[in-house]
Amino acid sequence: MSNIGVWIETGEDGVKEANFGVITAARSGGNSEIYAFVLDGNADECKEALQSYGVQKVVALGAGPPEADDLSSSPDLKAAALVDAIKHFSLTALLGLSSAKGRDLLARVAALMDAPLVQDCVGVDLAAKTVTKSHFSGKTVATIKLNASPFLCGLRPNVIEAQISLCDGEVIDYQAPVQDPGKLVVKEVKQNPSGAVDLTEANIIITGGRPIASADNYKILRECADIVGAAVGASRAAVDAGFAPHSMQVGQTGKTVSPKLYIGCGLSGSVQHFAGMKTSKIIVAINTDKDAPIFGKCDYGIIGDLFEVVPVLTEVLKEQGEVD
Repeated sequence: MSNIGVWIETGEDGVKEANFGVITAARSGGNSEIYAFVLDGNADECKEALQSYGVQKVVALGAGPPEADDLSSSPDLKAAALVDAIKHFSLTALLGLSSAKGRDLLARVAALMDAPLVQDCVGVDLAAKTVTKSHFSGKTVATIKLNASPFLCGLRPNVIEAQISLCDGEVIDYQAPVQDPGKLVVKEVKQNPSGAVDLTEANIIITGGRPIASADNYKILRECADIVGAAVGASRAAVDAGFAPHSMQVGQTGKTVSPKLYIGCGLSGSVQHFAGMKTSKIIVAINTDKDAPIFGKCDYGIIGDLFEVVPVLTEVLKEQGEVD
């Protein structure tokens, strides 16, 4: 039996939903014991959710004496604690989200261990020690063999469908005997004041292209997004036109996303944009041009003006919410 570790990313509401797909991937090795590492002190609160997806060991990971170091203020200390935990629990692999935090932390751990790391993976086979990764704007997928133990893998959020696997988990308190090198201290983290859903972790995304025509018109998409808890994105053309900030851009030169539902409003369906959202589970396109390339790539298409279709969709969703 091998031991597989998963670094758990948490938020204000506890375990981020995207973690459950990573845990599901961790179980792909078959006869493995899954260790989930919680670094923010909320392991007991996370246990119920994590054991529902097959986590047997929920590790409350700290560093040194409980009163000595605060992991939240030092990325270097977090990485050092994880390195020690990987060795202590004899892990053969460590998985995590390829989110902004995940990319940073996994890279630090890999550097400290001189271990192989592949980020933004769309699949992993732990038994074969291989990962899959999209290349060349999604035109090809590479299978990468990792001949090392342990190895690290960052999975694209939501790319693996989470599957429940009930088990009895236990919480383990582990204080890694490491010290903060003191090279970097996080003084403050400023969140988006709007409370908007992060694009890379959203289950539903509504994106507007150049036909949105102005920054103010994005309120049409936001009204719809607020009803279903969706994130709002933008195409490169809309960003280049000044209608939206780069932080909203989806595509090859923006953010890569894998939501359960992607609604493209006024998108032509360029190769560059499609590369950033092709792993979406369901794609819905709204466009006035019946010959737009997006209609050849979507699951459902609506030939119509987004300024007419989206408000109707918003009203229907409101009525549905009232009925429910």
